[in-house]
Amino acid sequence: MQFEVWAPQAGRVTLRCDGVTHALERDPERAGWWRGEADARDGSRYGFALDDGPVRPDPCSRRQPDGPDGLSAVVDHERYEWRARWRGRPLPGAVLYELHVGTYTREGTLDAAAERLSHLAELGVTHVQLMPLCPFPGTHGWGYEGVSLWAVHEPYGGPEALKRFVDRAHELGLGVVLDVVHNHFGPSGNYLPVFGPYLTDRHHTPWGAAVNLDAPGSDEVRAFLVGSALAWLRDYRIDGLRLDAVHALVDTRALHFLEELSTAVDALAAEVDRPLFLVAESDLNDPRLITSRDEGGLGLHAQWNDDFHHALHTTLTGESQGYYADFARAPLAGLAKTLTGGYFHDGTYSSFRERHHGRPLDRTRVAGHRLLGYSQTHDQVGNRAQGDRLSALVSPGLLACAATLTLTAPFTPMLFMGEEWAAGTPWQFFTDHTDPELADAVRRGRRREFAAHGWKEEDVPDPQDPATRDRSCLDWSEPEREPHARVLAWYRQLLALRHAQPDLTDPDLADTKVAYDEERRWIAFRRGDVLVAVNLAPEPAALSLGVPHARVLAAWEPVEAPGEDGVVRLPAESAVVLLQE
Repeated sequence: MQFEVWAPQAGRVTLRCDGVTHALERDPERAGWWRGEADARDGSRYGFALDDGPVRPDPCSRRQPDGPDGLSAVVDHERYEWRARWRGRPLPGAVLYELHVGTYTREGTLDAAAERLSHLAELGVTHVQLMPLCPFPGTHGWGYEGVSLWAVHEPYGGPEALKRFVDRAHELGLGVVLDVVHNHFGPSGNYLPVFGPYLTDRHHTPWGAAVNLDAPGSDEVRAFLVGSALAWLRDYRIDGLRLDAVHALVDTRALHFLEELSTAVDALAAEVDRPLFLVAESDLNDPRLITSRDEGGLGLHAQWNDDFHHALHTTLTGESQGYYADFARAPLAGLAKTLTGGYFHDGTYSSFRERHHGRPLDRTRVAGHRLLGYSQTHDQVGNRAQGDRLSALVSPGLLACAATLTLTAPFTPMLFMGEEWAAGTPWQFFTDHTDPELADAVRRGRRREFAAHGWKEEDVPDPQDPATRDRSCLDWSEPEREPHARVLAWYRQLLALRHAQPDLTDPDLADTKVAYDEERRWIAFRRGDVLVAVNLAPEPAALSLGVPHARVLAAWEPVEAPGEDGVVRLPAESAVVLLQE
């Protein structure tokens, strides 16, 4: 078997494979690369030693059976026999469901999560979005401090378990999206800098030195990241990638890394003849991210739209701290702006940033499905001091209003696991760092962060306490009892409507017409022949829709169809979806 590794500064490189040492030779055709052969098979343990130093795992390791600090293992991807005949599911018309493997079930494994996939198929989502799976120290964590960007966290089940999960999802008609982190590497168990200039001090990020996308050696680093992305899509038959915090990818080169990545993914999609897509997390509010390369954009297929979330959250809760401040001044106006224009900050002043932010999105060029809309995400729940979900903050009626606005908006909807039944469990920030100093630093940093916002130290959960993760696991007995069962039935009804009514998946942002009353706390909008009315007030409301002939498709509380006057009367904290006839 051929082994190779990029180690441009090394004077000597050896391979240790199944206990036997082999000297590698420089590759005459690729500067900085070393190569050699050794007898190996699926499962063979190996690593590389530079200049007679300690044996380290392969930077491109496909498996780390003993965690990030252990030896790598050979993975023969051809051994797995795929069951599903899968042609893919495109992003237009999709509904995503964000899922964390370690807390979706108490077992915290891919196989256990796969056993719950039928729930999602019955719910009506189209794609499961897995939070990061790359290996990290310990057993439990969010996954954003992973290393070995080509491997699967062993406590989750490793490579074979991911294939079984994807296979089962595809059998049920569900696509699979994977969250990948290119903007930083985990601080523990990361040996990439030993091998080459994977990081650069030319730029800095919240996590320290930046990933090297534009300094000397960056050609190979970019190829490493692109190769990892393509491996998930090709070897595991994953359908799309969510790119974490792309605003932290500092790249001054003329060809931006994201454009290079989108070009490679589109080429792979053509090769394998199934749709593949990239979804960015970005706070830039820059439509060039999701504009096609032919039109001068970077060619990503979609992005998370935090502006919609912030406007919706402030509307529901009245919270106004931090980045919510700009939205809280007139939350329904902000919600209306995002529903029709995508971004709230489109060149407007941001008090949180103390500067103007964003640029306008051209609704004639950017389809609505390129923006993901959501009322909750792992970030927006888990980065609260106590990880309290929306269900802990508002009534079931307002949860129903949030679901209605999310699932009938002109965006691609995304749910966060458990929200469909108003889960009563929190989702808290938890870690399992094996380095005592790092563990203590994270613990102290978390408490210091929230102390600045008035929280008592003892009220902020200890990320390293196993109980913090345990509290965050979904309780699968909840959907069977009230009030969870009623909320779940409402999500199912709305998702069925979204799939049945073409107007609800129309990508034309300009076709959405909105009316609202900030003081009386109601908002209504129209998408083709579908009308949506939401009353957020604690008292009934009469809304003049100007449509005398419409039938009720779904209502959280009993609602009569509008009379000849076109007025619909909504109970307090309720929503209705109507169809003009």
